Amino acid sequence: MELITFILLSIITIVSASLVIFTKNAIHSVLWLIFCFFTIAGHYVLLNAQFLAVVHIIVYSGAIMVLFLFTVMLLNLTKETEPVKSNALKIAAVIAGGLLLVASVTLTKIPATDIHAINEIGLVGNLGKVLFNEYVFPFEIASILFLSAMTGAIVLTKSDRG
Repeated sequence: MELITFILLSIITIVSASLVIFTKNAIHSVLWLIFCFFTIAGHYVLLNAQFLAVVHIIVYSGAIMVLFLFTVMLLNLTKETEPVKSNALKIAAVIAGGLLLVASVTLTKIPATDIHAINEIGLVGNLGKVLFNEYVFPFEIASILFLSAMTGAIVLTKSDRG
């Protein structure tokens, strides 16, 4: 039953993530992203990480995506008002995305442990021990990467008023 649930959640996650990319309407894209976050939270529940599932829903679906939705609605983006980005900015975005991919791959490597430790990894105390003992360096690298992404977002949205 768990395998069927995992496969179903995975298919729904991939479809909703694809709709985020290929949907023309920005508001629909944000709504599909919220749906994708809920399915990812379902994966956390399957991994016995209920704390991560609840935090994921609260932080991503509840806070960040609502801010994205309000931003998209307030900006009223159209093709005519969209500024043309230079090739240097596009290359910088590709490099930043590649660095995020590398950081994500290094963070997802789980050390080989016995099955009893895997069943208890979703508990808050065990999660803190693993995160701040074994994965402290990748955790700090990810925080620096997120800080640079926020700085890049500010630079890209800054107007050229002088």
